[in-house]
Amino acid sequence: MNPAETPSGAGLTPAKLYGLLAEFETSEQMVEAARRAKEKGYTYLDCYSPYPVGEAADALGFPKSEMGTVMFLGGLTGAVSGFLMQYWANAYGYSLNIGSRPYFSWPSFVPVTFEMMVLTAALTGLFGLIAICGLPCYYHPLFHSERFARATRDRFFLCIEASDPRFDPVATREFLQSLQPLSVEEVPE
Repeated sequence: MNPAETPSGAGLTPAKLYGLLAEFETSEQMVEAARRAKEKGYTYLDCYSPYPVGEAADALGFPKSEMGTVMFLGGLTGAVSGFLMQYWANAYGYSLNIGSRPYFSWPSFVPVTFEMMVLTAALTGLFGLIAICGLPCYYHPLFHSERFARATRDRFFLCIEASDPRFDPVATREFLQSLQPLSVEEVPE
């Protein structure tokens, strides 16, 4: 039997295993568990908590976020396109000489350029976040766990996925239980 497969419910039909889910009472316990799992060599793991825990991202070894770069490029594109749009409209498309101002009167372009920069940076941030996070996600195997519903209220979870190269159902369960969680649960895929 594949180590990632385990007998389900009645033990008659093998069900594919998504991973092992450990439940902790405090965020400090979860962060320490994530740190020790990372030191043990697990790479496919994630933490779930009712509020953001900055130390968890450090313990998991998350890379620096790409959102700053994405939003900067979006804002820069919006500012340049807003500036060029005004220049084209004033100098070529609808050139009207108002008050003997030159057609390229750049100080009057600043408010629209700034607003275009803010608008495109915000929209790029919104859609970039959706794309990077893989949203919308209508299904996740962790939703099979009844205990996992408390991840939005008062519990902290660490999940080691079965796709991890070091994952072994027995050894990983023993490792998680050595961290003294409230529970360790198998999560079917």
